[in-house]
Amino acid sequence: MLDTDGRGAYHSQGNDNLEAIDVGVQIGLAGRIGGLVRRALRSRSSSGQLDLKASYVAFVDDLKARLPNDRAMELAIGDGFDTIGPIEAGLIAHYGLPPDDGYLIDVGCGSGRLAQPLARTHRGRYLGIDLVPALVEHARKITERPDWSFKVIDHIGVPEKDGQADMVCFFSVLTHLLHEQSYWYLEEAKRVLKPGGTVVFSFLEFHEPGHLPIFRATLEGAKARTKAPLNVFIERNAIRVWTSELGMEMVELRDAGDAIVPQGALGQSICVLRKPVG
Repeated sequence: MLDTDGRGAYHSQGNDNLEAIDVGVQIGLAGRIGGLVRRALRSRSSSGQLDLKASYVAFVDDLKARLPNDRAMELAIGDGFDTIGPIEAGLIAHYGLPPDDGYLIDVGCGSGRLAQPLARTHRGRYLGIDLVPALVEHARKITERPDWSFKVIDHIGVPEKDGQADMVCFFSVLTHLLHEQSYWYLEEAKRVLKPGGTVVFSFLEFHEPGHLPIFRATLEGAKARTKAPLNVFIERNAIRVWTSELGMEMVELRDAGDAIVPQGALGQSICVLRKPVG
């Protein structure tokens, strides 16, 4: 996904099209620019830059080829599988998922880092979705909850009817998406939530000194043309604008180092939104 040639092709196409725009004509300019962006995104997708599923499947396949399967499944979603999962489960409980009958949708469930510890305490419904079949199968296996649902998806979207879930979570998901893709997922989260339901998501931000090494490593990977998932930073002002545009309510924003739950600090910043009741 860190394909600098693909990015260069996008800028070239954008410049060629912009030259054709009559800058003196203001009516319809925004729509025409929107069309430019859509064509550019299609171009990048066709080159593989924005093909999320293909990128992640290839990334996981590479890990499986080099490591024992269980270790590959854990590292596919980052290190700290056994420590981060309980923190995520603690956050889910802290932010109000009813333990007996609450319905959680875990977007980007990966290989079950959250689902495994959550299965020990949560008696309600659960839906975990991810792009990579191998990760979903591993999550299903280690969770050992036949009453829970795990699904493989092929695109951005939540396979659920409107107004069903009590909570939707995105741990280490929006950290790897373009901003428009993250917003699209938040639209989906709002759609599937019950009135008063909660969104919990983690994010990277330049405000956090501990996140800067991630940015530097991503920069070096881009220069070396390393094929790896994107690392994307979201600033708090952007989140506030998104919250307003979505018609959601901001519950809180927390720093990456905040020990919100006894299990410890997540290491990524946290945002909590609520779908209005009325």
